Amino acid sequence: MDERQEVELHGDEEIIEVIDLNSAEPEPEDLADELEDVDFEDSANQVDDEGWETEDEMEAEEEQDDSELTFSKHTGSVFCVSLDPATNSLAVTGGEDDKAYVWRVSDGEVLLECAGHKDSVTCATFSHDSALVASGDMSGLIKVWKVETKEEIWSFEVGDLEWLEWHPCAPVLLAGTNDGNVWMWKIPSGDCKTFQSSACQATCGKILPDGKRAVVGYDDGTVRVWDLKQGKAIHTIKEGHQGALTCLAANKDGSLVLTGSVDGCSKLVNTTTGKVLAAFSADGAQTRVPNDEGETNSVESVGFCNILPLVAVAYLDGTLAVFDLTTQALRHRCHHEAGLVQLLWEESSSVVSTCSLDGALRLWDARTGSMISEYRGHAAEILSFTINRDASLAVTASGDNQSKVFCLQRPDR
Repeated sequence: MDERQEVELHGDEEIIEVIDLNSAEPEPEDLADELEDVDFEDSANQVDDEGWETEDEMEAEEEQDDSELTFSKHTGSVFCVSLDPATNSLAVTGGEDDKAYVWRVSDGEVLLECAGHKDSVTCATFSHDSALVASGDMSGLIKVWKVETKEEIWSFEVGDLEWLEWHPCAPVLLAGTNDGNVWMWKIPSGDCKTFQSSACQATCGKILPDGKRAVVGYDDGTVRVWDLKQGKAIHTIKEGHQGALTCLAANKDGSLVLTGSVDGCSKLVNTTTGKVLAAFSADGAQTRVPNDEGETNSVESVGFCNILPLVAVAYLDGTLAVFDLTTQALRHRCHHEAGLVQLLWEESSSVVSTCSLDGALRLWDARTGSMISEYRGHAAEILSFTINRDASLAVTASGDNQSKVFCLQRPDR
């Protein structure tokens, strides 16, 4: 066997030397002489053969900011954001600094500071006519403010707050708490009604489009459809999930509700009959087996497409799954490097947007499963976001203490 070997330099076909494998190891002086011809400065600005990014490229990526405006009044993580439904010109954000701010998305000017909270503001939202804004903190203190006069007109304290939502066509506020109660108030009179259930968290809730019913998910995996006027549970669905509910969404007419759970499954429920019509999971399983730590791939957000029979489900492992409602089949699986936090469908298109723990906002075409665009600028995870009616703007809330406004571009615009 020949004891000599030819060594070639990758990318350059010339043979640089012939080495005798039986010869002695090269001396340090010989190695130093060989390294004299290496251009270290040039190689520092290249990506190596394994795909590693250089320091310059990583710095450029960190500094990338695609936003049009950055709102920086908060001094802690920003947990929630919503737009006023009347004009979409005002945003309200709530944060770890125990405050909520109402501000203009065009220039970031603060119109109202919602102060006096005892804990992190995790819920902040406008009434249907944009005249009122409600802010709620983790301790259960809820305040309502009149936007025009900037005055606080009502407050109430409940147990640890899980969620807060305005009625779609009346000055009525609904809230779910850690003790399992759902509260409903007329504002500003404060007339109150409670919907009591088993002593477990009312983890998520949604008033249906008819304004007469609400769907509430609980920590024990049950789902209840409530008659708001009678204060009674029309349906109690116990066969749905094997873990706590994390999210809910209703279709346009409220006939169907999609639920998500820590058990890794999403269920389709008929709100009229209370029957579970379908179960969706990204791997096709009807139930999910916990891993060694007792965890499953939690569903973090769900939603219906308004123009096509499609639903989307966002998972903690970074999977965005698009399912066909007609066949109940998985249509697309869109991969993210980091866990998903929230998804939103555009009102009048097949585009679904996602925010994730890597701080990026992405737009996906549900017809093809391909990504349309990606927006960066946050230095930490995006915890919430919202989109205006014509899908031209997105407003985000992040763990980097900032909220940002992004202009959403389309190839067809």
